[in-house]
Amino acid sequence: SDHSGGLKTPAHPRPPMPRITIAKGRGTYSGLPYCLGVLLQGRCGPCYCFTVLCKDRFCIMTASTTQAKGKAPRRAAAKPKRSGAQKRENRTGWAFMAPFAVLFAFVFILPIIWAIYSSFFRQVTEGGGAYGGGELVNKFVGFQNFQYVITSGNFWSGVGRVLVYTLIQVPIMIIAALALAIVIDSFVVKHVTGFRLGYFLPYAIPGVVASIIWVYLYNGQISPIVKGLAAIGVNVDFFNKNIVLGSMANITTWTFTGYNMLIFLAALQAIPHDLYEAARIDGANGWQIATKIKLPNVRGAALLAMLLSIVGTIQLFNEPQIMSTADPGISKSYTPMMMAMSTSQGSITPSGDGPASAIAIVMALIAGVLAVLYTLAERKVNE
Repeated sequence: SDHSGGLKTPAHPRPPMPRITIAKGRGTYSGLPYCLGVLLQGRCGPCYCFTVLCKDRFCIMTASTTQAKGKAPRRAAAKPKRSGAQKRENRTGWAFMAPFAVLFAFVFILPIIWAIYSSFFRQVTEGGGAYGGGELVNKFVGFQNFQYVITSGNFWSGVGRVLVYTLIQVPIMIIAALALAIVIDSFVVKHVTGFRLGYFLPYAIPGVVASIIWVYLYNGQISPIVKGLAAIGVNVDFFNKNIVLGSMANITTWTFTGYNMLIFLAALQAIPHDLYEAARIDGANGWQIATKIKLPNVRGAALLAMLLSIVGTIQLFNEPQIMSTADPGISKSYTPMMMAMSTSQGSITPSGDGPASAIAIVMALIAGVLAVLYTLAERKVNE
């Protein structure tokens, strides 16, 4: 019989219709006296009504929003509410983190904001007469401080010294730190704790104190090193203009090699020892284990150590500043950070916090660019 409103049954036999579980609901859709609510994922049909037209093996379903009278639509399951214990744990976590967040904001975020703000101002004298005088006031100068930094020959000379310093000092320090870490991680060294503490101890000494110690050791009149070398016929002047940069690099290497060694040692100790045992079973010797297993697994640590070292050497300040007290040849603009300090104290014109902040911001940008370039190059090499 015809149950679809006058549609005739085709002459050829139709393949069996797909079975659909349905439930009759109220309402109308597309002129039909009633609509069919389809049972979807266990949800009954008063909320979801469809007009179904089946032809051969295909079903075409048209959505409808008609809902049954007197029945509210079922809403999606609400997210479970947090219990009182979970809320207390969250508040406790935020309370423990609050001191760090406050200190971080005061000693890091706010100084950066203030430096950026100050870089657009410069101290100028206003109100003075024919005989000078007047009052120093901060005047908004826009990007003039940045223009002064970019066009300053002393600034770029200092940047050149810092880049040469970085190219010499950082690779030597990283290689030495990695070699020490591999030696300590091997089975050759006994009493590892003593060696680890001994290598790390120079980092615990403040940078200014370390620089003062080495200035004493570099002084030709009182240095036991210089006198000992002179006794065997080797005369060395550590403050010579061609050697002084290497003398600074020696201080930094002595201070930070142990710190970077700990970074590599932590990465080495995280390598599963099963790899070492499997390599020994296959006949690998100590050199092959170090080059084929250990070195590939410390690439992440090497990247971290290199980035920290690049950013640190760009900020070179303690060593030249302390050595300048014994060597008049080290000028007040020997490095960009010394130039910023001297500018802030008024030793270099234009003086004040504005030009000094501009120098610091430009150096921060240079350090960021170098770090990004190294990261991209390292990633390209490892692909």
